[in-house]
Amino acid sequence: MLRTGALLAVGVAAVPLTGCDLLDRDGPDRPPDPLEPLAGESRALADRYRAAIAADPGLADRLTPIADAHAAHAEELRRLIGRPAPSGPATPEPTVAAGAPATVLAGLRAAEQNGRDNAAKACADAPGDRAALLGSIAAARATHLEALK
Repeated sequence: MLRTGALLAVGVAAVPLTGCDLLDRDGPDRPPDPLEPLAGESRALADRYRAAIAADPGLADRLTPIADAHAAHAEELRRLIGRPAPSGPATPEPTVAAGAPATVLAGLRAAEQNGRDNAAKACADAPGDRAALLGSIAAARATHLEALK
């Protein structure tokens, strides 16, 4: 009887431990983080700048620092979110308007403007522990707009 009681006690004690996975934030059922779209957008902007540089290497000095900033933002957002970018099919190659540098820069300005607006909205909606990073990203994107003039 003592042996049965001890086994029962161990079994009951182990049951709550197996339920701990329900609260595991890294599980597959973890809801998407509200910053996922901004992280993806940062990566897409970096890729778009790199595609523009590949299309017109004469823009490299001007655009490389901006591409690097977007890549760093994407990396920092991923760190804050606490998980890597979603896996799946590769994103399509970013399209860059062919033509004169002014045309390419106009397309980048439009994408940057949209990105700045998205970062500012995310900053306004974010809890305090995330607002500083998001405000910094919004400010950087505003600076990028000026650099693209």
